[in-house]
Amino acid sequence: MQLKQNCKYSLLVPTSMGVRITPVNGQPVHRGGMFMMQATSAETNVASVAAYLGLPVKVLTTFVKGSPIAQLIKDDLRGRHMDFEGVEVAQGGPWGCRHQFNIADSGFGSRGPRVWNDRAGEVGCTLNVKDFDLDRIFGKEGVQIVHLSGLIGALSPETSTFCLELARAAKKHGTKISFDLNYRASFWKGREAELSAIFAEIASVSDILVGNEEDFQLCLGIQGPEAGGKDIKAKIDGFKGMIERVKKAFPNAQVYGTTLREVEDSNNHLWGALMAVGTEWFTVEPRHITVMDRIGGGDGFVGGMLYAILKGWEPAKWIQFGWASGALATTMMVDYALPADEEQVWSIWKGNARVQR
Repeated sequence: MQLKQNCKYSLLVPTSMGVRITPVNGQPVHRGGMFMMQATSAETNVASVAAYLGLPVKVLTTFVKGSPIAQLIKDDLRGRHMDFEGVEVAQGGPWGCRHQFNIADSGFGSRGPRVWNDRAGEVGCTLNVKDFDLDRIFGKEGVQIVHLSGLIGALSPETSTFCLELARAAKKHGTKISFDLNYRASFWKGREAELSAIFAEIASVSDILVGNEEDFQLCLGIQGPEAGGKDIKAKIDGFKGMIERVKKAFPNAQVYGTTLREVEDSNNHLWGALMAVGTEWFTVEPRHITVMDRIGGGDGFVGGMLYAILKGWEPAKWIQFGWASGALATTMMVDYALPADEEQVWSIWKGNARVQR
């Protein structure tokens, strides 16, 4: 994939930042007790792989003015080596806007994880294209890949327009567009026709399209994979058929990807991936991984794949590094992968968990 050169930023992500609170030691939320709090968003989960491995990353977001949560988020983004830009919105009193809260446990064994999103008054809903100079960002500063998420694309009418205009500006300035569909039924309720048109336009100009079977069916109206029973080859063939239909409907993209996951229990998954680049197929058949916390695994896959593309590696390594970055994310109590270096990720791919001294 030919990327724009002489850019200030390798990767740009628009996002609505919030915090996640998680009970320690794998306990359920209703048990109470001690909780860990972290800054989070799906889009910065993706960007963390590139940022930790030394590529320049920028975040476009918005903050609650004077909020200690906003300060925590800013400090966290700095600690993850990310630049950020965004207006500060007045809270408007105790019943005004705020950063979202994601309340989630990790599950344990036969008890599956549970997630409760508390997004009332979310400041990210105010993300507005008028608050950002897109000609400066894409033209003067320069961006190689912008990563868009359906979560932000469907969050509010303002954020939908924001993502659409980002895609248009990226296309104008030669920036590659990555789009992870990330369907959420509660975001789409009552806006189905409007969002279908917006998502279709973004997908039509995207260079990298990522989603699972639900995403492609419900966001883009693509028929899902045919049932393949328990035979893994039949299942993979079913997913290939779905992606072939996506390729025909949205032929601009050069890369199409999806993850494959089977859950044995909360801490033991079969983790795989499928990627099409042009007419070539690349497959990682599901392999066993041990999971500490599953949230962010899919984002880790996308982050690792984008990093490999940005590094100019051959496509076979894109899916391998993505698979391993996703597996790495599931070993963390935060929602994203924190690779120490490339070798750590490749060790996961090779199945080498020996101590390194």
